[in-house]
Amino acid sequence: MKAEGKVFKFGDNVDTDVIIPARYLNSSDPVELAKHCMEDIDKEFVSKVSKGDIIVANKNFGCGSSREHAPIAIKAAGVSCVIAETFARIFYRNSINIGLPIIECPAAAKEINAGDDIEVDFNTGIIFDKTTGKSYEGQAFPEFMQKLINAGGLINYINEK
Repeated sequence: MKAEGKVFKFGDNVDTDVIIPARYLNSSDPVELAKHCMEDIDKEFVSKVSKGDIIVANKNFGCGSSREHAPIAIKAAGVSCVIAETFARIFYRNSINIGLPIIECPAAAKEINAGDDIEVDFNTGIIFDKTTGKSYEGQAFPEFMQKLINAGGLINYINEK
């Protein structure tokens, strides 16, 4: 399984309130949540992001509340993967549960720039920056987590069984 897209870059401590502002939590509709994804940190994100694009961030991405709305909004906006130096634990788990691939890779998080075109191989954890020609070794998903993501999340995986 692979992802390929243009990078949107964010810094440290991107919390769930900026990923999907609390004022939109009256909806659990992924399409509606996607319309407001990242708007408090980048008002043009939704109009610029394309299906398959990738978010790269620094430390503690997804900190804050434990709401699943945050990874749902990211995935529904078309983002195929989030790469960060570190993730908040509950965001990490919620992302896997809804089928949003995320990879921890400190070197990639620090060196990859906004606008770079990158490719991520989830089987190996290799992140290749096609813009710079540099490769990074991220954390590969264990087979079971790959199955969850391929199924589109935990609920879909269970329903397939």
